[in-house]
Amino acid sequence: MQNLLSDRINALEESATIAMAQNARELKAKGVDVISLSLGEPDFKTPKHIQDATKTAIDEGKYFSYPPVPGYPELRKGIAEKIKKDNGIDCTENNIVVSNGGKHSIANVMMCLLNPGDEVIVFAPYWVSYIEIIKLAEGVPVIVGADIDHDFKVSAEQVKAAITDKTKAVIFSSPCNPTGAVFSKKEFEAIADVLRPHKNIMVVADEIYEYINFTSEGHISFATIDGMAERTVTVNGFSKGYAMTGWRLGYICAPEWMAKACNKMQGQFTSGVCSIAQRAALAAVTGDMTPTHQMAETYQKRRQLVLDLLEQIPGVKSNQPEGAFYVFPDVSFYFGKSDGEHTVKNASDLAMYILNTAHVSTVTGEAFGAPECIRISYAVFCLKKKKALKRMKNALAKLK
Repeated sequence: MQNLLSDRINALEESATIAMAQNARELKAKGVDVISLSLGEPDFKTPKHIQDATKTAIDEGKYFSYPPVPGYPELRKGIAEKIKKDNGIDCTENNIVVSNGGKHSIANVMMCLLNPGDEVIVFAPYWVSYIEIIKLAEGVPVIVGADIDHDFKVSAEQVKAAITDKTKAVIFSSPCNPTGAVFSKKEFEAIADVLRPHKNIMVVADEIYEYINFTSEGHISFATIDGMAERTVTVNGFSKGYAMTGWRLGYICAPEWMAKACNKMQGQFTSGVCSIAQRAALAAVTGDMTPTHQMAETYQKRRQLVLDLLEQIPGVKSNQPEGAFYVFPDVSFYFGKSDGEHTVKNASDLAMYILNTAHVSTVTGEAFGAPECIRISYAVFCLKKKKALKRMKNALAKLK
């Protein structure tokens, strides 16, 4: 019956992060002590004031019915107020659509925006799902990349060279998954200068890691750049900043015409997000931000620990990420090397070698458009990272 599947699903690549997590789970099921550095999932619990608000919502018994498709008005208003205050983007609840995570938000946008053959400029390294979502919407990803020597940041000149008469959108994340790169206001202004004459190109700015930002300038939203507000869809959510991965909550702040289109799309696919989860989200955006800031401070300390440990591994080349909770080292030094039994041809081979030999799960950079790298998450606590990096060092030392 396999031949009954659509070309669409047969062409779809499996998420590399999810696939590596599954490989790690299978080893764990066999009794192997696997340390996971693959998933971008905080090891903090959702802050207590958010948990308490959720319990209260259940006890009140008011939120058991179907919720509005774009989200409860009070949540959308709360998000809009947060965006005005924290991001400097002028908006109202009419610009907000709440979805089942940032991935769902991006899928809504691409399905609403793209016609077959439309091109989307994707900054590489990129988050694994961008490419497949664009392809599902029958668009064409146009990859524009930057390497570790340029801190993985695409230049305005590269964007200009990639624009054609088929270009419909540009998508990037800042802070970036997988590299931790953060674009400055000056860098965004240069990109905006390139895009400004092209009135029919939209920008999709993924800002899910906005609170995990270690720069002195702080987070810059692309929609605040002159002339870009009506051309930008800002994607955000609750998973990273509030340690709410399992609650499945994301949202867009978009021009009203785009928000209406995404509301229409979502109404036919999923309808509204879980009513109780929305009450948790309201508590998050209107409540105490102290836990969020404390988490970011902890991530910054973890980053330095990982960088110090990676520096002790010969052949691994790292830069200093300015946000998120990933390090994205260049490991091409090990390509072509062997332990006598396994020869490492590429980053995918190396990631599997590290998993099977060191029992540490990472993610191949090939999935992010950077085949010379692997992604290491430092979302887990320090003792595990020390143990994991020591295992990696010992395993890599066997490759000659």
